[in-house]
Amino acid sequence: MDSPVPPHSSEPRPRRRDRHGRGMRGPVAPPQVPLSASRAETFRDLVQDSVERLERRWPQLADVDFMVLDVPGPQGETVLLGRAVSAEKNRPAQIVIYRRPVEIRTKNRDERALLVHEVVVEQVADLLGLSPESVDPRYGQE
Repeated sequence: MDSPVPPHSSEPRPRRRDRHGRGMRGPVAPPQVPLSASRAETFRDLVQDSVERLERRWPQLADVDFMVLDVPGPQGETVLLGRAVSAEKNRPAQIVIYRRPVEIRTKNRDERALLVHEVVVEQVADLLGLSPESVDPRYGQE
């Protein structure tokens, strides 16, 4: 007996993730394991560590917004690692660190942490009108 072929629907079929009746797949690693953190989350943690380290010495940084963006907008031939924006009447000062340019310039987590801290120190120094060495005496020594 021939069975009629149902007409092809233009709507996509729902995907079934419960293959072979085993239930939904769980996470690869539990949340407390570093493997479960994405590169962006790990990078944000590096920036936060650097900011906390500087806030102990410079309490006025509590009023500054620190942001992490993936890439800078087109600026010409040079690629920015970070940017400091002065405060205006309706907006607090901001320091932006660009994740992808920093990641591309480093080989491992230790180098990345060092470069992130240097970029944060340079941007804080630019914002405060100081030299990077006065913002962090260990700047350039590590």
